[in-house]
Amino acid sequence: MKKLLISALLTSLLAACASQKPAVVENQPAPIVEPPKAVEVVPAPAPAVPAAPAPAPVIAIDPLNDPHSILAKRSVYYPFDVSVVQDADKPIVEAHAQYLSSHTARKVRLEGNCDERGSDEYNLALGQRRADGVKKMLEAGGVNDSQVEAISYGEEKSRATGHDEASWAQNRRTDLNYGQ
Repeated sequence: MKKLLISALLTSLLAACASQKPAVVENQPAPIVEPPKAVEVVPAPAPAVPAAPAPAPVIAIDPLNDPHSILAKRSVYYPFDVSVVQDADKPIVEAHAQYLSSHTARKVRLEGNCDERGSDEYNLALGQRRADGVKKMLEAGGVNDSQVEAISYGEEKSRATGHDEASWAQNRRTDLNYGQ
């Protein structure tokens, strides 16, 4: 019985081994194995470098609206009973003349003002002389007469309300008011 058992075991082992071995076929050429094709190597894209931001659009600022420009100064001041533009204020008038002569569509109203001393008639006339003096300087700087209007408010448009020299000095002026 032992022999029978060993023989059955051997038979099953042989059968198992035989089923796992490839069958040998004679006179058959070996299969042709092609070499692997070359693979095109494409480099990975470089990491995106953020582009420099586009420069901000340049917005032209009208120098008339630039608070750091001399054109931001819109008043010319006078001593008591004087209508001639003072040397200290001439650069202001000249800058406005240059601006107006290069911006011919712009217009300015010159408003002559006085302090409270003097009669109404006298102050209106003095205010007009002050405005007209600035107008002459602008026109001498190349500004067209049609761009400038000169009027007088006399003492009616006081900037300061006090009754002392400091207040009067602020009221003796010609204001440059631009329209559209």
